[in-house]
Amino acid sequence: MRIGIVCPYSWDVPGGVQFHIRDLAEYFIRLGHEVSVLAPADDDTPLPSYVVSAGRAVPVPYNGSVARLNFGFLSAARVRRWLHDGAFDVIHIHEPASPSLGLLTCWAAQGPIVATFHTSNPRSRAMIAAYAILQAALEKISARIAVSEYARRTLVEHLGGDAVVIPNGVDVDFFAKAEANPDWQGDTIGFVGRIDEPRKGLPVLMRALPRILAERPQTRLLVAGRGDERQAVESLPAELRSRVEFLGMVSDEDKARFLRSVDLYVAPNTGGESFGIILVEAMSAGAPVLASDLDAFAQVLDQGAAGELFANEDADALAEAALRLLGDPKRREELRERGSAHVRRFDWSTVGADILSVYETVTDGTTAVAADDRSVGLLGRFGLARD
Repeated sequence: MRIGIVCPYSWDVPGGVQFHIRDLAEYFIRLGHEVSVLAPADDDTPLPSYVVSAGRAVPVPYNGSVARLNFGFLSAARVRRWLHDGAFDVIHIHEPASPSLGLLTCWAAQGPIVATFHTSNPRSRAMIAAYAILQAALEKISARIAVSEYARRTLVEHLGGDAVVIPNGVDVDFFAKAEANPDWQGDTIGFVGRIDEPRKGLPVLMRALPRILAERPQTRLLVAGRGDERQAVESLPAELRSRVEFLGMVSDEDKARFLRSVDLYVAPNTGGESFGIILVEAMSAGAPVLASDLDAFAQVLDQGAAGELFANEDADALAEAALRLLGDPKRREELRERGSAHVRRFDWSTVGADILSVYETVTDGTTAVAADDRSVGLLGRFGLARD
């Protein structure tokens, strides 16, 4: 099968959606399918052979964060060229409602289109306001996937229609077989995420740290991710700042070793999460997980059976739970065992097969997806249809 996948966010700024698309593409390639991914990327970004650049992206506030998106006349032309050259059996668009390549592809393509919705935002006024613009494009989608029940709910409430829930995938064995790094072991708390993005929750963890260190002064917080390290610790008393170690951006291999090494992984995210891929990765690596009680996190952690939850944005609750778990090796081992068993449902062997079943449902494998010569929707109004 010839599969075209559209990534809305810049390939050179790593994030959960990009990682999901990368792993999905490589899973299908291993199965023998022909896969091409269209994604925004800077000119000097090294790209895998299966990724086609749609040009440089621009930062846009989106879903409580800053997303690097690609939109405009030049981007539309590149979309049409990619569709024409690819002659795909099926197109898989991620985040088609975002002002990026997915929406342009919806306007330009004809044939079987599958869309995955990642966003969980119950109060998206922007999405409601854009409904009239999006409707014509979204009606061309043959099948919809949501990565969680909460992403599905956002879709239903804002855009109508429904979706099958298929979670994000993880190569469980990649994390499970990683070797621990002795430098990251021994009374360590782990955090992975963008340091200067408030919704990732590092400030909440920093507020909890003085109480944790007062009772367990040997504890270290290890932080993997990009951002302003000096600003991240400025709320801590000066004498405690040495207990925080910043590792910067880490490779996939080092992230697996990191999660394999820490005594406790903490996810203090405050909102805007539709799934929680880092929780799945942590469980895959055998890390006991403590996470804020966001609905999406509770679902991933089997309502607290595969990992413990604390009240969102409550630093005291975080500190209390972390101290209890750090002092209870038996409970941490229990969480490791439960998490390792629970996480198998998120392995690509299951998730990829489910997505492939959706593809097979919407296409008989004979009709290629090409640029729409009928000048669909706003694409025609902007004069971007081919003659």
